[in-house]
Amino acid sequence: MTDIMTLASPPDWSLYRLGQLFRERKEKGSDKDFPPLSVTMGGIVPQLETAAKTDDGDNRKIVRVGDYVINSRSDRKGSGGVSDYEGSVSLISIVLEPRNIDPRFAHHLLRSPAFQEEFYRWGHGIVADLWTTRYGDMKNIRLRIPDLATQRQIADFLDRETARIDLLIEKKQRLVALLGEKWESVVESAISTDGKRTKLGHHIDILSGYAFPSSDFSIDPDDMPLLRGANVSPGSIRWDDTVYWSRERLGEVSRFLLDAGDVVLGMDRPWISSGIRVAELTEKDAPALLLQRVCRIAPRKTLDKQFMKLLLTSRQFLAYFEPIMTGVSVPHISPDQVSSFRFEYVDREEQVKRATAAVKERDRITRVQSSTEKSIDRLKEYRSALITAAVTGQIDVATYAKSGTSDRHLDAIQEEMDA
Repeated sequence: MTDIMTLASPPDWSLYRLGQLFRERKEKGSDKDFPPLSVTMGGIVPQLETAAKTDDGDNRKIVRVGDYVINSRSDRKGSGGVSDYEGSVSLISIVLEPRNIDPRFAHHLLRSPAFQEEFYRWGHGIVADLWTTRYGDMKNIRLRIPDLATQRQIADFLDRETARIDLLIEKKQRLVALLGEKWESVVESAISTDGKRTKLGHHIDILSGYAFPSSDFSIDPDDMPLLRGANVSPGSIRWDDTVYWSRERLGEVSRFLLDAGDVVLGMDRPWISSGIRVAELTEKDAPALLLQRVCRIAPRKTLDKQFMKLLLTSRQFLAYFEPIMTGVSVPHISPDQVSSFRFEYVDREEQVKRATAAVKERDRITRVQSSTEKSIDRLKEYRSALITAAVTGQIDVATYAKSGTSDRHLDAIQEEMDA
């Protein structure tokens, strides 16, 4: 097996096996005595509210301040870090006590993409989602490590540079969030007309999906795709998890065929963090069949389709459902509830005018969001590459910091965004 972590390292760096640099901490304890911690992509933090809870709280691995903790599962690749907390983690995590290595250098080294790939390669499993790397294998990973003074110099450099990059990423993420809020305001302004309030059901036709029996689903991509709730995202259709229906049986279900331009709403968990699950099918999405728990909403002559989409994605629409859904573990809305939503009606000509202006503003916002998100991706890529280069000795951090290379990289990323 080729050692990724030693390929580009300077020859004067010393060669070790990971087990010579860390000792596995095997202490066990209860989360009553040692507060539960979460092992995340951002490092080790007090247990998140969203973390899966277990009844086995008395059988956890103890973590001491300064320990390195890494999740052994491949589906959590990249989750780990040096802990600033004393506490406990689940048994799927590996707890390491740094021995002959600077903890801050270890934090960057073991979180580097190069090490994560090496860690994964030493794992075992039937399929990727069940792939696990145990300490017995991990301890044999070979690493080239500089002397302690150089380790600290590299750690200082990476602490400083990654903090600078993280600050830029945070600012850009705030901009993306503000642009999202701006779009919400545009929508609310467009649908707030001071017109007479009317039920949405007077202006639309709703078709609920058919309960296609799952036993008859096909996996043949030449068959007709079934549009399920899982395929409906805010603003778009996703086909990364698709089942099909035999084309030979389309005659039985022809009324549930969807065409490009049809608007659909996911009725189970209809709103997620990124918005309300309403989308319009494109030419690439059609034809498809409408499955249960998804509905097609078609405007009548009294309602412009783009104005209807603004209504369905508005804060007003969401606020209408919130009291209905309060206390419900799995939110679900019905066609009757959708039809009962009331809005301020104006004539169709005014609807078109308002929707056209809103869409124009949406396109402008989307362009800025897209370029900002690309800039964030580029910053993350540069951050990962910089960490790997530093901890494997591909760059001399003393000269790199003085050369202004980081500044030029960051300036180039910003220029790409502004172009």
